[in-house]
Amino acid sequence: MGYWYLSAAIIAEVIGTLALKASDGFNHAFASTLCVIGYATAFYFLSLVLKTIPVGIAYAIWAGMGIVLIATIAAVMSKILPDTPAIIGMLLILAGVIVINLFSNTTGH
Repeated sequence: MGYWYLSAAIIAEVIGTLALKASDGFNHAFASTLCVIGYATAFYFLSLVLKTIPVGIAYAIWAGMGIVLIATIAAVMSKILPDTPAIIGMLLILAGVIVINLFSNTTGH
């Protein structure tokens, strides 16, 4: 269940972050509310993840996947692609998440 909870935490964090941008400094009530709910949900699920997956591994995956998903969604929504160094950096983040999941003995599989 740990990885299902981690997936839910990542999705909730992405929703919260997109809503944070849309809130325009917490000036829009709906987006601001969605942001708070998204982050609260993300931290709730992350707390459940930490029962089965070590905090360092869980946080690395949560943060890494959040970065990549937010950057990808933002690029699609704004039609502004990240530059080459940013893309390479995100690919390295993805590679790190893959290495952790495939080769680490501390992931709690």
